[in-house]
Amino acid sequence: MKKDKIIYWIATSIVGLMGAMAGIMYFANPMVAEGFKLLGFPDYFRVELGIAKLIGVLVLLIPAIALRFKEWAYAGFGIVFISAAIAHGVVEGPANAVSPLVSLLFLVVSYVYFTKVNKYKEVRV
Repeated sequence: MKKDKIIYWIATSIVGLMGAMAGIMYFANPMVAEGFKLLGFPDYFRVELGIAKLIGVLVLLIPAIALRFKEWAYAGFGIVFISAAIAHGVVEGPANAVSPLVSLLFLVVSYVYFTKVNKYKEVRV
């Protein structure tokens, strides 16, 4: 059980760090805004996604938040990472889809160990 918690927190921390860095960069780095334009997304989507990522990171990392909210955060991040891989892969080439897929891999590891660590806890809102 202790090994499962360690793996869970390492993977979740990596996902949290990547999500927080991305969320902050969406607001702080003008090159990121240009990247969104290159991919064909409107500017408001960058803002919306940045806010959603920062909220999702908090939901994943704060232990006191209900498990059901964490499940939704995992689903949201999964959709974002898969969509990012597709968008980057189609517009910029398959090599640029690797980074979101690596993020997705860490998310999957985090989720697998999330379910192991919380196996006997009831999911409530």
